[in-house]
Parts: sequence; C-alpha cells; structure tokens
Amino acid sequence: MLHSNEKQIRELLLRGSFGLEKESLRVDAQGFLSHTPDPFSGEKHIVRDFCENQVEINTPVVHSYQEAVATLEKYNRQIIRTLQALPEPEYLWPFSNPPYIRSEKDIPVAQYYGEEAAKTEYRNYLSDRYGRYKMTFSGIHFNYSFSEELLQADYALSGESDYQRYKDNFYVALAEQAATYGWLMVAVTASSPLLDSSYAAKNQTGTDLFNGMATSRCSEIGYWNSFTPVFDYSGIEGYADSILQYVKDGLLKYPSELYYPIRLKPKGAYDLETLKREGADHIELRMFDLNPLQESGIDERDVLFAQLFLVWLAAKPRQPFGLKDQVQAVQNFKNAARFDLKTVKIVVPNGEVYSVATAAIRVLERMEAFYRDFPPEIQDVLAFEKAKFLDPENRYAWKIRAQFSGGFVEKGMQLARQRQRKPMESD
Repeated sequence: MLHSNEKQIRELLLRGSFGLEKESLRVDAQGFLSHTPDPFSGEKHIVRDFCENQVEINTPVVHSYQEAVATLEKYNRQIIRTLQALPEPEYLWPFSNPPYIRSEKDIPVAQYYGEEAAKTEYRNYLSDRYGRYKMTFSGIHFNYSFSEELLQADYALSGESDYQRYKDNFYVALAEQAATYGWLMVAVTASSPLLDSSYAAKNQTGTDLFNGMATSRCSEIGYWNSFTPVFDYSGIEGYADSILQYVKDGLLKYPSELYYPIRLKPKGAYDLETLKREGADHIELRMFDLNPLQESGIDERDVLFAQLFLVWLAAKPRQPFGLKDQVQAVQNFKNAARFDLKTVKIVVPNGEVYSVATAAIRVLERMEAFYRDFPPEIQDVLAFEKAKFLDPENRYAWKIRAQFSGGFVEKGMQLARQRQRKPMESD
C-alpha cells in the first residue's frame, strides 16, 4: 500500500494519467437504431464497439481529470457534427439503455475484413452466446495510471529490491481493493432507470419499463458471465493465469469475454500474456453509465472522484479476500445497481451488513478524513457524492426517472436533437 502519511508521497498522491472510453448508439430521427455504415472510418480515436451503429471514443492519455473530460467532449462534438452532416441526419443516443429495437436485425455486428476479420468472428460469437440486445448497453470505462514519480518514491520507501515486481504487486493489490469497494462506483454513476418495452418484448415499442434498477447494465440482466469469477491476487502472473484458466476450462472463449467491472491492463492492446511479461500499466473501471444530464456523458466531478477513490484504495492496508469474499463482492456490485439503495443490503469486508446507502456514507466519511488536508475542491467533490446517499433525489437515476418518464425514447430523442443543434450553432 502507498506510504500516504509520508510528506513526499502525500504531495504526489494525485499525479496520474487518465483515459476515457465512451460507447454510444447512433439512431435515426424516429428513435430506431441506424442502419447506415459506420461514418468514422479512419478516425484513430473514434471506432466501433459491438455493432456497426455503436460508436466508441477512445481518448488519448492525458494528465488531469479536466483534460480527460474536455478531450471526450471534443470527440463527442466531432461525432455529432458528422452525424448532422449525413444525407439523412442521425443522432447520438444519450443513454446507456437502448432506444427502440425492432429485432436483432437492428443490431448489425461490426464488420471487419482482412487481417481484422477475427474481430467480426469474435462479435458473432458474443452474439450467439449472449444475444445482441445485451450488447446495446453502452457506458464509459475509466482508465487510470499512477505517476511513475509517485510509484518510484513509494518504491524507495518499500524496502523491495525489484521495481517492476513492486509495481505489479501494487496494481494487483489495487484491483483486489477495487473489487471489494467498487460497488460504490456503480452507485454514484448509475443513470439508467428506464428501458423501452421493445427491449423485453419484440415489436412492443413506446412503453416505458422500470425494472427497479438504477443501472441495468451493471445489474443481474447486464454485463455478467454465467459464472462468478474468482481471481488469484497473489501476483501479476497468478492474476492473469486465473483468467486464462477460465479459457482453458471452456467457460470463456477469449479473456476479453470476462465481464467484470475491474481490469488490469498492460500498455497497448489488452493481452494477458503481455500483462504477465511486461507488467501492469493501469487499471480500468468499467461500470460507469452514460449520464444524459451531461453533454459529454460524464460529470467532471465523477472523474475526479474515481481518481480519489483509487488513490484512497491504494493507501488502504490489504485484508483477507478469499473465495467467499469474492463471491460476495460480485453480489455487492449487482445490489448497488438497484434504484432504492436504502432497502437493499451489501456485506462489507468485516462481514457486517448495511444498506448500500449507509455503507456508501461510511466509506465517503473515511475518504473525507483521508483527504482532510487537501484543497477545498476535493472536499466539495466528496460532499457532492455523499449527498447522493443522504437524499436519493440527488442521484442521477432518480433525476432521470423523474425527467424522462412518460415517453422515455421520445423525450430522449428531444434531448438528442437539442444536443445536435447546439454544436452546429456554436461552430
């Protein structure tokens, strides 16, 4: 764990690098998924995710949370301008949950050719195994790496003799802590309380569905495998091999098929052999919903909070995290996806049971104490997050349900059209 009480470490705690990945769906003027080819061919930072009409922004690495959000906004505006300029203008759907879906034909698998043909093969496999409807859930992934200056300074205090081993163990311990407490990030970013009826019943469009979830993609019906994964947190090789074992056992076809909210990644493409050979470069949190209340899809304060959260976790002492704890951690993630967090419970590491709201307040109070000597903006962000649990009406999901009920897709399209006009008017 970080020697966070040491002055030289404390001064470096918030130095790190950020990267955001944002998935969104292209829709036509009626609120159905687009059937046109991908219009962003050749764009390095704008790619396709599962299907042809699912756009993904991969921002370059930056060194502040403000720059991360500003970069995401830049590419978001570029996408909107391109869609507006099409012969038949299209729109960027602002929610994690999809709009109208007539059938799986509305969700065409992304087509790749030549040397990249394996990407389409993989998507066809996912389509067969999980169904295409689930793949329309969109969100934001938060990537963070601690600065080398910070890690080198902490390494000097650690008494260890191998920096790469120290760094790998640091990130493995961080992944373990994030698995223990990551339910909090689900709860603070959940923004998807409404679904259209067509998600549940073919050709039944235009009726709002509320399934008791604040985020469907992180809930039981969202991105989870048919088994509960258990990881080896003893070191980077053990961690990678515990994922590869699921491939060997036939539970997964590819490591990237593992739907888990936390992922350790090497530099470059995600590859577990590279992770073992070259070590961990950063951690990825994969549970953020698209926030339709923000044009970029994410509130800047949540990006800063994610950094504060990971730094706080990195400074915590490790605790036992065995099989039972890991299984419970998965259930905690799913429980935190619910709409009413005062009635649903989670089990915290010492075995005590609290409502999600109460457990969240307890964690945030510890974070407030940890950051007591930091600038006021830090305490302001922690207070902003804490307010979501003191009064549920401060949560995004509650605001969105109140604002977009009674015509979820229709009102969502009104927002998409409004966002479409704004960049054009400002150009």
